[in-house]
Order: sequence, then structure tokens, then C-alpha cells
Amino acid sequence: MDHFAALRALRAIVEAGSFSAAAERQGTTHSSMSRQLRQLEEHLQVRLLDRTTRRLSLTEAGRDYYRDAVALLERLELADDRARAVQAAPSGRVRISVPQVVASQELAHWLPGFLARYPQVSLDLCADDQLVDVVGGGFDMALRIAATLPDSQLVARELACCPRILVAAPAYLARHGLPRQVADLHAHTLLAFQPGAASTPWHLHGPRGAQASVDAGQRLRVDATPALYAAVQAGMGISLFTALTVQDDLRAGRLIRVLPGWHAGERRYFALYPHARSLAPKVRALVDYLAAHYAGLVSAAA
Repeated sequence: MDHFAALRALRAIVEAGSFSAAAERQGTTHSSMSRQLRQLEEHLQVRLLDRTTRRLSLTEAGRDYYRDAVALLERLELADDRARAVQAAPSGRVRISVPQVVASQELAHWLPGFLARYPQVSLDLCADDQLVDVVGGGFDMALRIAATLPDSQLVARELACCPRILVAAPAYLARHGLPRQVADLHAHTLLAFQPGAASTPWHLHGPRGAQASVDAGQRLRVDATPALYAAVQAGMGISLFTALTVQDDLRAGRLIRVLPGWHAGERRYFALYPHARSLAPKVRALVDYLAAHYAGLVSAAA
């Protein structure tokens, strides 16, 4: 007996209300449907349907078994659909929210390659450092950089983890000197990212568990990371960025790491999206592409 075929026959018979109608829906014969049901009942050693000349009805045992069989078949159909979706070419428009620093500094590293690989996918990209309502805002996914994320109904896939590091432009360090220890920072201009009204000190972590707290932003505070990045590049002071954001600048010598043994905690890159069960191929393609991209960056930086 083909167990799944028998379950499908049972569902078709119950839904159609007769063997003949079920056979027509399934593209088979009355005798075939009757045989599959008989084999299923013999296998279970229980009667599932009461049959009269006028109607069919589920027995008490049949009702429970039918409910479980339908649930099992629906799960199987969902698995089939998901497997087919993996093979389908992703297409359509994806609406994504990203932090401003990703839009200004990191987008060029992954967006051209993604669009080249998936020519039938288009992106609507919103750059905003505020935490958007992914579902309520009509977004398919959001990329976020944070130490931790608040609890939500969204799936949070971690893409990368890296420290926030101190950097400055060569021109600034040529004028003001290179700090040798944390205490030297008090004599420097420290540029702060401050999205809210309250000032937040830098909490630094150093060798062998050392910690220090440093006030920043006395001369300049900004609420947009692209503006902070431009100020650092212009030689206006020292600031904090995730290592992945500035690794190209460090390699090229456009920025220099300050106090290499110290950092201001770790930040994680997350892809946020609704439950994976309903994830469209176009969104899954983007999430998987970003995961591979940032995994490569972390490996290269290690």
C-alpha cells in the first residue's frame, strides 16, 4: 500500500462526498479509490467511513484520523512547495531597510553583485538608523547593526560580529599626535554618534580585561553616521566605527586605527524578516547573499 496515496484518497473521498466524484477529481477510477480506502482500513484495522446507498460519513475514529491525515498532507505539500521554490529563479521587488552607514559605506560591496546574480530581482532600499516596523512598514526585510535586539516575532539571522574600533584620519594624527594610552584621549577631539538627546560616554575594553569610560562629543555630535564618517575623513577628530565598515579605509591608509588593543564592544549584523515558513524566494536569495558576503568579510578580517 502507498500510504500517502491512500491518505490522499481518503481526503478526496471525504471532500467530494462520493467515490465517483473523488475519482473524477483525482483522474482515476471508482474501483481504484475504493481499493485504496479498503487497504487503508485493513492496515489500520478500523473502519473510517460508514457507507450507505445515499451517503458517506466518517466514523468517530475516522474523524480523528481524517483530521490528522489532512494536517500531515498539508505539511507535505508545504515542504514540496518550499523545495520547488528553492529551484525557482527569484524575481520581483524586495523592500529593505538598512542603517545609513550600510547605505553610504557598505552598499557598493554587495549590491552590484547581488543584482548581477539575480537580474529579475529589484530593490526598494530605505536608509534609516531608526528601528522600523518591518511588517507594518511594508518591508520584506531589514538589516540592522546592534549589540542585541529587542524581542519580536521576526526571525533574526546573525550575519556577522565585529568590534567597534577607534579610528582617525592621517591628517588629524599628523597635527595632534597618536594617542598611546586611553588617558591620552582626553587631550583629543572625540567625535560622537548621538541619535538621541542624552550624551553617552564611550565604554572601552582593553587588554587583560581593562575597562575605561571616556566622554566624547564635546566639539561635535551627529545623529547620522554618514556625517560622522565624513567628519573623520576630513581630519576633524577620532571616532568609533564597526571594524567591517572601515576595513577598506584601514587597508588603504585613509584611516588609521587608534589604540589597537582597545575597542568599544561588539556589534552584530542581523537580517530581520518575517517567519521563514513564508519567506519568498527573492527575499531568501537576498538574505543568503548577505550572509555569504558578511561571512567572507569576517573571515578576511580574522
